[in-house]
Amino acid sequence: MPEFARSPGQRFRDAFAAGTIAVPGVFNALTARLAERAGFQAVYQSGASLSAGLAAVPDIGLLTATEFVTQGRYLAQAVSIPVISDADTGFGEPLAVERTVQQYEAAGLAGLHLEDQEMPKRCGHLNGKSLVSTADMVAKIRAAVAARKDPAFVIIARTDARGVEGFDAAIARSRAYLTAGADMIFPEALETAAEFGAFATAVTAPLIANMTEFGKSPLLSLAELSDLGYAAALFPVTLLRVAMQAVETAINQLAAEGTQRNFVDSMQTRKRLYELLDYSDYDRRDQQYSAEIRP
Repeated sequence: MPEFARSPGQRFRDAFAAGTIAVPGVFNALTARLAERAGFQAVYQSGASLSAGLAAVPDIGLLTATEFVTQGRYLAQAVSIPVISDADTGFGEPLAVERTVQQYEAAGLAGLHLEDQEMPKRCGHLNGKSLVSTADMVAKIRAAVAARKDPAFVIIARTDARGVEGFDAAIARSRAYLTAGADMIFPEALETAAEFGAFATAVTAPLIANMTEFGKSPLLSLAELSDLGYAAALFPVTLLRVAMQAVETAINQLAAEGTQRNFVDSMQTRKRLYELLDYSDYDRRDQQYSAEIRP
């Protein structure tokens, strides 16, 4: 089937069906393009990266659905690989979840994940989280499944139960979410490789592991997660952290020296930036259109 004939959701499903995939978090469209050209089969819009990069606020549910959709559309338009996105708690009750799914799908995204935290939500690797009831989360998942037009649009259910109600509760909730129609399960903040393995044994579904740095989970490799039975691994804030460290170093050096001469070698060149932007193709098309209207 031609690539354009497959929906973003179907392309994402096909990618992880063929083997465990790494899904880096991308904080803008140019980063997404870099990920695509590096060979990644999908990218991820992280709520943590979006909150920090767009508004300089923590990931506690402050950004709106509109902000996620707008930025998600930029990502989807910049690359040909599928883009999945954080959707926090769905931005409201089941009827709000309906609209969230409709907007995400219309923006060209391949899927989203909903989490079972109460608002105000917290980072999944922090203490102090609280959860909605299993029944309330099931209602949101049912609404999400009913709202999608493309049956391949991927509904991912994230559970934060491991750090609140315990490991067994995370399994029980995940099974209920699958029964409600979720396509994939995202168990947040598992604490050991053994827990990742035990969860995969207990929950029969495609699973996504969160390999965020400085959290509660061990940083397992893609090969290790594949052996444990995971379909995909998210690296949600990895690229933002690397980029921000580089920016902070450059800003401090510029402030101290008053010139960038001593760190030009650490910059991406103008030539490379233009290659990523396909600048020459824009120029070619502009000249072609202008030539066609000349007498």
